[in-house]
Amino acid sequence: MKNLEPKGLWNCFYSLTQIPRPSGKRKEIADFLVNYGKSLGLETLQDEIGNVLIRKPASAGMENHPGIILQGHMDMVPQKNSDIEFDFEKDPIQAYVEDNSEWVTAKGTTLGADNGIGVATAMAILADKNVVHPPLEALFTIDEETGMYGANDLKGGWLQGKYLLNLDSETEGELYVGCAGGIDTTVTFDFQPVDTEKGDIALKVELKGCKGGHSGCDIHLQRANAIKLLFRFLKDAVANFEARLACVEGGSLRNAIPREASAVITIPEESYQDLQDLVDRYEDLWLREYDGIETDLTFKATEVECPKQEMPEDVQDFLIHAITLCPHGVYRMIPEMPDIVETSNNVAMIKTEENKVTVFCLTRSNVESRKEELASIIQSAFSLAGADVKFSGAYPGWQPNFKSNLLKVMKETYEKEFGNSPRIVTIHAGLECGIIGGNYPQMEMISFGPTIEHPHSPDERVNIATVQKFYKYVLAALKAF
Repeated sequence: MKNLEPKGLWNCFYSLTQIPRPSGKRKEIADFLVNYGKSLGLETLQDEIGNVLIRKPASAGMENHPGIILQGHMDMVPQKNSDIEFDFEKDPIQAYVEDNSEWVTAKGTTLGADNGIGVATAMAILADKNVVHPPLEALFTIDEETGMYGANDLKGGWLQGKYLLNLDSETEGELYVGCAGGIDTTVTFDFQPVDTEKGDIALKVELKGCKGGHSGCDIHLQRANAIKLLFRFLKDAVANFEARLACVEGGSLRNAIPREASAVITIPEESYQDLQDLVDRYEDLWLREYDGIETDLTFKATEVECPKQEMPEDVQDFLIHAITLCPHGVYRMIPEMPDIVETSNNVAMIKTEENKVTVFCLTRSNVESRKEELASIIQSAFSLAGADVKFSGAYPGWQPNFKSNLLKVMKETYEKEFGNSPRIVTIHAGLECGIIGGNYPQMEMISFGPTIEHPHSPDERVNIATVQKFYKYVLAALKAF
């Protein structure tokens, strides 16, 4: 990978793969970036929450031009296949070039190209003395993936540039001028456990191998949500085979479509074979329903030690009905751009503790009122089931400015460099541009990047040729200003 072109960028990206940087583990990567800026002799700042800003003076003759900010986030999504032993807080990412030499990916884990390629691009430009550019700032924000905390807490007046290039999009040839806002929903079912019926046995049912993916970029691909599928099965098992729910787990991140989910259920011993047959039927059913999409899906039941206690029957039933009712996936497309998702919800995680079950959802929309509408629907579904519902982490969308000078220059530069026009689009994922724009309302912004497939999943990979093209484009854009 270190021999790929442009070497400066790929060497920086390799360095990032060697530093554990899941969201929340910010010190090591922030210290690395601070030391990197200082090693180049550049003005390097860090704010109270950990965001890092490195300033590079303009190249000769460009001193009086408007300043440009290269912006990316330093954290990555920690996802791995269940058969991989890996500690995201200690182990380096095992990145490699695939056999066909067109892609870089990682062994069984997320790669961190989201947003490591953007960060590496800014690092390479900071180090390259031959790049022609106006006054330059590189802003590296913390914990974008778990709540955009770095952007949310970014103070006004810190940045000096007029134009911001967000290097965090994932389709080469597209310029993003708007994005969805989002809101988190946390649902809690409190209960007092009851004793398990004497003579019952316990099975652990496990759904694995779903593709998952980014709950913004991939939500329209109709991939399976492991939590929703599991509860479809549980509803059948409870209704027809006297199953009782002891605990349930699924998903791992609010912005990743759940790939795995499991539950421990108790059943009368004489229902064992019927339950196994039901598991087999559902596995076969889901493979047929998701033919061509979920080719690696598996659903198995294994007998385990019977728990002494389980959920009360009424809480179990309310939980199953509420999860079944809760919307997941695309809720509405943008009428003016029918191939772009406007509003969606991701039933993201569920976990059981001693006396409560917690469910997490992330709702997105380009339209604030639609986001509030869908969040209200989710609230109603769970409130009717007797759960406590709380909202948090709301962030605004980014409204397009099709008349911006930045968009004009970026479009003209792309056409000059590559002979065709870029697509001007909005993205259903959340970007930091809308939040940063709240503190810097006069700043013009655009987001773009190389082609990255399946971010937020162990299938994540970045296309090598588009990285080369992306880097060439960034350099040309800096010179164009």
